[in-house]
Amino acid sequence: MKSESDKLLKKHQELIHTNNLKVTSHVQREENDWFINTIMFENIDVPFKYKRKEMYKSLIHNRVNVTYYVSKEKIAGFEIEVMNIVRIKVS
Repeated sequence: MKSESDKLLKKHQELIHTNNLKVTSHVQREENDWFINTIMFENIDVPFKYKRKEMYKSLIHNRVNVTYYVSKEKIAGFEIEVMNIVRIKVS
């Protein structure tokens, strides 16, 4: 039986899946009708982002499995790498 993440990875080649990442920072901010969640993981210096319609419980100190893809954002005139989360689940 294939997991949901296996199905996503097979369908979308650009996706990356990582297990058991420790959350060190989780910030939520409201933007229009969405809550933008930004997460930082232990030993990783790139922000991971996803959005939800409602606020989500804090994930700080939890370990999570994430499926994401690499993207770029322009902030204050600088282009930075951002990981956009497609699926996140507490381990």
